[in-house]
Amino acid sequence: MNSETHNPLALISQQTLAHYQANAESFKAGTASHDVSQNIAALLRHISGKAPFDILDFGCGPGRDLKQFLALGHRPVGLDGTARFVEMARADSGVEVWQQDFLALNLPAAHFDGIFANAVLFHIPSQELPRVLSQLHATLKPGGVLFSSNPRGDNVEGWNQGRYGAYYNLETWQSYLIAAGFTELEHYYRPTGLPREQQPWLASVWRAI
Repeated sequence: MNSETHNPLALISQQTLAHYQANAESFKAGTASHDVSQNIAALLRHISGKAPFDILDFGCGPGRDLKQFLALGHRPVGLDGTARFVEMARADSGVEVWQQDFLALNLPAAHFDGIFANAVLFHIPSQELPRVLSQLHATLKPGGVLFSSNPRGDNVEGWNQGRYGAYYNLETWQSYLIAAGFTELEHYYRPTGLPREQQPWLASVWRAI
């Protein structure tokens, strides 16, 4: 028997990636029209220096947002663990896309001006989150900016419709980022204009210090 079958973390990655692999086409169709321009703008307005910027779209999925960053004149690179998403993103955007498991990252040091982690970091088990955040911090240039958006919750984690997720409240999420060497620039809830109980997404922007 493969030793990975005894590794809970390996199983989390394998099963979550298998879910996305099996549902790649429907996921692409279902998310193609999602408007995340508010999130893209939140990242870009906090990056210091002169554009164009080097952007890592962490968990780029089929590549929707890579095309947007490219259209805005920046230099995006995609990263995803799902093989079919990587194929889609490369074909649709024409930019470089890396296939990497989030729990086995190999990132260049001090390379990116910004990281766009939209609806992705919640898939990382809480016990591994500090390590992954440290790796993201290290791949940012000094003073670089991380954007994240996660479904908010009451600090519980587990399986949800074939995918693993960890659902944090604001205070817990802040504690993880601060411990990893980030300082908060702003946070907000989405979708905008709705009562808080109808805003399932917590978006936050952080500078690497």
